[in-house]
Amino acid sequence: MSNFIDFNSAKKLHEMQESKNRISELFDIKYPIIQAGMIWHSGWRLASAVSNCGGLGLIGAGSMYPDVLRENIQKCRKATDKPFGVNVPMLYPNLDEVIKIILEERVKIVFTSAGNPKTYTEALQKEGLKVAHVVSSTKFAIKCEDAGVDAVVAEGFEAGGHNGRDETTTFCLIPNVKKHISKPLIAAGGIALGSQMKAAMILGADGVQIGSRFAATIEASAHENWKRKITELNEGDTHLTLKELAPVRLVKNKFFNELEDIYNVGRNSESLIAALGRARAKKGMFEGDMEEGELEIGQVSALIDEVLSVEAVFANLLKEFEETKMPKF
Repeated sequence: MSNFIDFNSAKKLHEMQESKNRISELFDIKYPIIQAGMIWHSGWRLASAVSNCGGLGLIGAGSMYPDVLRENIQKCRKATDKPFGVNVPMLYPNLDEVIKIILEERVKIVFTSAGNPKTYTEALQKEGLKVAHVVSSTKFAIKCEDAGVDAVVAEGFEAGGHNGRDETTTFCLIPNVKKHISKPLIAAGGIALGSQMKAAMILGADGVQIGSRFAATIEASAHENWKRKITELNEGDTHLTLKELAPVRLVKNKFFNELEDIYNVGRNSESLIAALGRARAKKGMFEGDMEEGELEIGQVSALIDEVLSVEAVFANLLKEFEETKMPKF
């Protein structure tokens, strides 16, 4: 039996989410739409705008010093009275200080990624927080369930930013994870349209996490050069690389080509680290250097052709979700 329901209106969608959807109930939100906590994009303006539209906005702690994170949490709370959370990539430093700030600021929802879900889940839940963890395989989804997380985000190979080594696509990953866990399941990777959202839910997801589409919004904190670049990308303009360090999907630019030159002469991790240097992602996505910067975005960027407000993105998602019908055989 599938999760497909034929909606006749956005009102019926809202009613379904309120009464039956596990993600909407878990996070106390109107729609089961999560904004990914993307580094250099997900400040308080984006997170609060998503939450005000009925989704769950996430502040991206990965690109913030602890004091900047605290400021963003406080500003987000002033900008919305709806639930919001913080995304904590566990491959970055200052983790204990970040968690301390989250607790002190009484944030109620945390999404962790790129690390062991057992590290903070129990401690956060004891303080009353809901915890979701991002994985790229069924194996790690099972470990999340064993760790007691409240929800699992299964992210396919299509996604931007840091990614899984196995290169499993979202359409393959979601139904397999669904077979092996009982926790609420959020699909991520390659989702920017309402039709893709519906497809993910038919495959077994209870909700979706969307990154790239929200990266190209007015409220995102990224540089305007980068937002414009996203709207110009075509199929094949991104590639998963740096598996020797931490797999990441990047736009093919001058910096990417320099990495490829290193690969052509041998997979030397030290040379890759030297080429990466410091603050390469900030240089690209936040400061707007489209050639020397590290530009992280998903394959679905090929479907994004304009920078929109978060409100417009939500209107499109809900309309497309409603209008997508099951074909007849």
